[in-house]
Amino acid sequence: MTANATHDRSILQGIAHRAMVDRGLLPDFSPQVQSELARLVALPAVALAGAGPIQDLRSLAWASIDNDHSRDLDQLTVAEALTADAVRIRVAVADVDSRVPRGSAIDDHARQNTTSVYTAAQIFPMLPERLSTDLTSLNFQEDRLAIVIAMEIAADGTVRAAELYRAQVRNQAKLAYNSLAAWLEGGEALPTAVAAVPGLEANLRLQNQAAQRMKKLRHAHGALSLETAKASPVFEGDQIRALETETRNGAKDLIEDFMIAANGVTARYQSAQNFPSIRRVVRTPKRWERIVQIAGAQGFPLPETPDPKALEAFLTQAKTADPAHFSDLSLTIVKLLGAGEYVAEAAGADSPGHFGLAAKDYAHATAPNRRYADLVTQRLVKAALQAQPCPYTLADLEALAQHCTAAENAANKVERQVEKSAAALLMQSRIGERFEALVTGASAKGTWVRILPFPVEGKLTQGFESLDVGDHLQVQLLAVNIERGLIDFKRIGS
Repeated sequence: MTANATHDRSILQGIAHRAMVDRGLLPDFSPQVQSELARLVALPAVALAGAGPIQDLRSLAWASIDNDHSRDLDQLTVAEALTADAVRIRVAVADVDSRVPRGSAIDDHARQNTTSVYTAAQIFPMLPERLSTDLTSLNFQEDRLAIVIAMEIAADGTVRAAELYRAQVRNQAKLAYNSLAAWLEGGEALPTAVAAVPGLEANLRLQNQAAQRMKKLRHAHGALSLETAKASPVFEGDQIRALETETRNGAKDLIEDFMIAANGVTARYQSAQNFPSIRRVVRTPKRWERIVQIAGAQGFPLPETPDPKALEAFLTQAKTADPAHFSDLSLTIVKLLGAGEYVAEAAGADSPGHFGLAAKDYAHATAPNRRYADLVTQRLVKAALQAQPCPYTLADLEALAQHCTAAENAANKVERQVEKSAAALLMQSRIGERFEALVTGASAKGTWVRILPFPVEGKLTQGFESLDVGDHLQVQLLAVNIERGLIDFKRIGS
């Protein structure tokens, strides 16, 4: 144990704070933001409604489904059986705009960072917690304003009709992914929070059935089945004891399916109202030829031109053949697909679409407490619903989309740096040890590997010649730098 071992958390907090500043992000709220916060008071939802009709949907069996410790609740969901083969799914999204006016100091801070930054030791919320975890969060047993996206889901999983409107909602049950998934998948008892709400058990089963139909349809159209592993430090007091890998489950999939559909409906609604929009896109992968090589090495021929349906067929086969190593393959494909970005789109224009989701129309609209693009989209939707002029020009949205992409990339780099610093703290006693590894990045800037089975990534400083993403090798840990988040390996053997 090092002299600072009991202070791992404070070390990482300092690293995170400095990384935020270095990347042009604001780690702290300004005095102007604090002054605006001090003037905020709790008001009934109807007092914030403004012009236009507001439906009262507080009696529905709304529930939030999120991480165990999440306090910034952006969405609620509820289902309604329409016929024997059709279901109405409603997604309620917190009306953050009603509390965060454009041009306020709070809005300026959110616009600068564009996203909440989730590091290993500290969260840097896009909005002050007084808002994001209280006044604009869809908290349990609190009346809140929301934008509702209502979708009629047919037996084949298609969204056959949809509408958006404003409403009052009330969260009847705060549910967590892991415990809900354990019940949905048949392994555990009904969560207490579900049993406490009459009709919620049946409602959640209906939601799950609809989500399964939607998922099946999406993957038939080429949405990719990817399961990457994300590691989070496990603290004992302020000391890191291990890295815990988060995995997908049925409850996370349910919410993902509903959010993808709701974001698609929102994008199409804006276009139908002749409003410009901000879209989330993942362009056709530039390194498709490497994906073809990897699939070919496993006996699966892919076409020479990018084809999401063919790629999904390969992923499905690979998962069936070797489920234990599917997360490694998923990580390789994710790296080769490339990062997503925001683009502005004029009404009726042709969007590049989202390759990984097989979605042509895709906005970000369902997390306005955490992402600025979603808050901008909410303002556009509310203006359209209230027959008001569009609050942003296309030029405004083009500048915002470019900034959101750059700030999101900066936030991702902060999160990765702190993750690597946490891993360096944990790995500093293992210098000289050898590991199986997977190449996760290869460019002129360097070659990176992730060791197996530990989800720790570092730079290959020796023996990187001729390696490419997806290659397997043996490496030896050479050195770590906790402050800079550097973990260096060298290749062992051929």
